[in-house]
Amino acid sequence: MTLSRRTKKQLRRKLSEDSSYQVLPHKQKDLLNLKNLELFFELSVDLLCIVGLDGCFKWLNSAFAKTLGYCATELTGQPFLSFVHPEDRLATRQAIEKLTAGIPICKFENRYRCKNGSYRWLEWRTSSLTKEGLVYYAVARDISKRKFLEDALFQAQQQAQITFKFISDGAIATDTRGNIKYLNPIAEKLTGWTLKEAKEKPFAQIFQLINKYTRQPIACPVAQVLQTGKIINLARQTILLARDGTEHAIDELAAPIHALGGNIIGAVVIFHDRTESQQLACQLAWQSKHDVLTGLFNRHEFEQQVIEAIATAKSDRQQHVLCFLDLDQFKVVNDICGHAAGDELLRQITFLLKQRVRSRDLLARLGSDEFGLLLKQTLLSEAEKIANTLRKIIQEFCFTWEGKTFNLGVSIGLVPIDRNSYDYSSILGAANSACYMAKEKGRNCLHVYRSDDSELVKQRGERQWISRLNQALTENRFSLYCQRIAPLKDSFGTDHYEILLRLLDEEGNLVPPMAFIPAAERYNLMPAIDRWVIATFFASYINHCQNDSPENLLKCDPNTIYTINLSGTTINDEQFLSFVKEQFAKYPISPKTICFEITETTAIANLTKAAELIIQLKELGCSFALDDFGSGMSSLAYLKNLPVDYLKIDGSFVKNIVNDPIDRVTVECFSRIGHVMNIQTIAEFVENEAIMDKLRELGVDYGQGYGISRPCPLSF
Repeated sequence: MTLSRRTKKQLRRKLSEDSSYQVLPHKQKDLLNLKNLELFFELSVDLLCIVGLDGCFKWLNSAFAKTLGYCATELTGQPFLSFVHPEDRLATRQAIEKLTAGIPICKFENRYRCKNGSYRWLEWRTSSLTKEGLVYYAVARDISKRKFLEDALFQAQQQAQITFKFISDGAIATDTRGNIKYLNPIAEKLTGWTLKEAKEKPFAQIFQLINKYTRQPIACPVAQVLQTGKIINLARQTILLARDGTEHAIDELAAPIHALGGNIIGAVVIFHDRTESQQLACQLAWQSKHDVLTGLFNRHEFEQQVIEAIATAKSDRQQHVLCFLDLDQFKVVNDICGHAAGDELLRQITFLLKQRVRSRDLLARLGSDEFGLLLKQTLLSEAEKIANTLRKIIQEFCFTWEGKTFNLGVSIGLVPIDRNSYDYSSILGAANSACYMAKEKGRNCLHVYRSDDSELVKQRGERQWISRLNQALTENRFSLYCQRIAPLKDSFGTDHYEILLRLLDEEGNLVPPMAFIPAAERYNLMPAIDRWVIATFFASYINHCQNDSPENLLKCDPNTIYTINLSGTTINDEQFLSFVKEQFAKYPISPKTICFEITETTAIANLTKAAELIIQLKELGCSFALDDFGSGMSSLAYLKNLPVDYLKIDGSFVKNIVNDPIDRVTVECFSRIGHVMNIQTIAEFVENEAIMDKLRELGVDYGQGYGISRPCPLSF
């Protein structure tokens, strides 16, 4: 590139006026001739140009043209401002105006248009070339890469701040001195400091940490990060003290922030508030061991404590005592006043018991109104005194609810835990049995379990039937038998059949009813068994009657009556009548063929319920029989209130009727009373022809016993 003649003249004048040039030796002056200067400018990596007062390029070096993608001739004579980005022109004009005003050096930045239409960032330094300001010279550097990195860094910072702002964790950024540069909203909330207040303050002043258990300060994590350059995780027992003293359990991670070159330029701390989750975890841990209503230990925790007590009794030969407490009359309060009253009663009873339980003992709620008390390192004699004290406290307590007052009691079973104790189930079972015996003795008293207690042994045997009977129902191992009830007069009555229940054990052997019926009644399994009998008989009867064989038609005679026994618990079942109606709707059986039977003692014990059920079933068309009549010795007084169709005279009066005149007169009395009340009589235990003849003489209507027929499988 060659300088114009005018430009060269201006350069000579400038050099001649430069005092430093004047003092150079002649040979050095030759080194600075215009040709050499022009070569020097061409070798420069900086962008050099000269602009005239008209604002157009007068001269520019190759680096300038090459950087922008032009040839020098394409730019020479072109207005300087025409290549400036429109958004930067105002600032560029202002810079030139400063230069024109006599400011010798002016620095500014702008975007300059390349030949391909793109823009590059240039940093300018300008000055007038002559004192008269005839031209200006400018030096520029391409700072596009720096601008790109600055923009990227700015965008990254913006993105980081936006991210920190909306994450659910607290975030704090610091510089290399550990001073706060940024807090997100969560960090502001948890520390109690705003960004404006905290900015440029030391991190340790804003973020105060202590150990949850020792309450000692924890070393500043930012200082550790800036010193070591490593990521720091704080222990889970870390507590953040907010500005107002509020404590937050936190998880925290502190990490260094690196520049592109790898240098540490600060630190960032991310922390999560675990206060709520920690409280929830504590609550769940508490609930796993405690009863929510009373605050006492629950059944599971009581079991664990008893297991530990058994272990210490074996290893250290210690003795403990387990007490099983069952409130008397709790059901009365629940039934009369509702469950809210029952809950309040349990809370008040808990308060009373806790006042008298020693600190080393364990009191737990095991069930609805059942409590367990583990007396640790206690002799049985001392345990009896403690249990009796608790019994008296509850006996003297008076519970009041909405104007109603209730006196309660508690039945307590005690069982020692010593080196001979087996396991938790056996000990709790023994205590439960002892508590049941306390109730049997009249309630509100104690009973101590002893291994030779025959009644408890019997009860434990009955409890073993619970799972066996439930299993039998599931596996359909019950079966139906029947026994004929025959008319004793040739021209009177129709055939009856009593439906009897039998059980096949796990090996397929027949189990007599009295082996499992008492257990089923005691543990409330009879309602389910009674329903199974009814549903199974109805289904079998219909399947049988749909077969047109003569024998089947005979047994399906609507005049044949089938008697089904009901238990006392079924009598009190509010849903039983609905169940019977459903079965009649499901199976087209005439209700006249069905007779339901309950024992006299069951009827008397549930007189009102029994009378209601008898009336309701008779309205359906069924008949009713009263079994074991005479065994209660109060039958005559209650018979008027029970509209039954049949009296089954208890077999104890029948079996000796031939030889015992008192039994004979008793049976005759029952027969006459039945006839007066228009009730037919059935004698049980008819074992031979002699008894049958005597019953005919006395006017008894039906007989049942081995002398007539033995029970046999129902052959439907």
